[in-house]
Amino acid sequence: MKKFFATIALVVLPSLGFAAGGSGVELQHMSVDLHDKSSLQRGLQTFTNYCMGCHEAGYARFERAAVDLGIPANLFEENLLPAGKKIGDLMSNSMDSADGKGWFGAPPPDLTMVARVRGKDWVYSYLQAFYEDESRPWGVNNTVFPNVGMPNVLEALQGVRHLTCAQAPAHDENGKPLFDTLTGDALTEEQCNVVVQKTAGQLTEDEFEQVAYDLTNFLVYMGEPSRLKSESLGLKVLLFIILFGIFAYLLNKEYWKEIH
Repeated sequence: MKKFFATIALVVLPSLGFAAGGSGVELQHMSVDLHDKSSLQRGLQTFTNYCMGCHEAGYARFERAAVDLGIPANLFEENLLPAGKKIGDLMSNSMDSADGKGWFGAPPPDLTMVARVRGKDWVYSYLQAFYEDESRPWGVNNTVFPNVGMPNVLEALQGVRHLTCAQAPAHDENGKPLFDTLTGDALTEEQCNVVVQKTAGQLTEDEFEQVAYDLTNFLVYMGEPSRLKSESLGLKVLLFIILFGIFAYLLNKEYWKEIH
């Protein structure tokens, strides 16, 4: 029994830590829409153009994404397929893991399941949480993932951001203000916020949020490509069970009416 609970703890607790951002940072909420193929297509474009240089999606195939997202094979091959790849290949890259470890401190992780492991809100918040930090090797840090080892590959779109900290009213876990029990004065705590500074990006803030949304939406899809089909099939099964249950009830009632 102890081993059982220990196993549950090892599985569940890390997930809870990821959901909370791992550093006490409040995550931004986003609602995925896997029916929005335009969003998924834009997310795929961002993934292939900005992420696949380092990260793989080695458990997914280009062709499956093209079919599911309604992209003709010829257009996919001309605009989204990396050089040297065939549309039937897995979504891998040519980076050597040893090189990746040398450049980033660890090989860049495979992103096929990142949205399922970390959570959609974590991914969405992480993409927008980079800020300038000259003490880090790549010159950037991240409020959601402190001391992150990767550069901000979307910096050209987002712009350079700076972290500012100031004293702000402290609140408890229920959002109520905290007060000093002796003096009655309101308690404060240091809070940090990321603000645009130095240089603007190619996109406005709203436009970049859309990029982060589309990329997160695509990563959610990639973690479970058959989700929409499963939900549709599940609904049909439930309707069948209800219909079968009605007929079974009426048939049972007919069989036993003479006995009762």
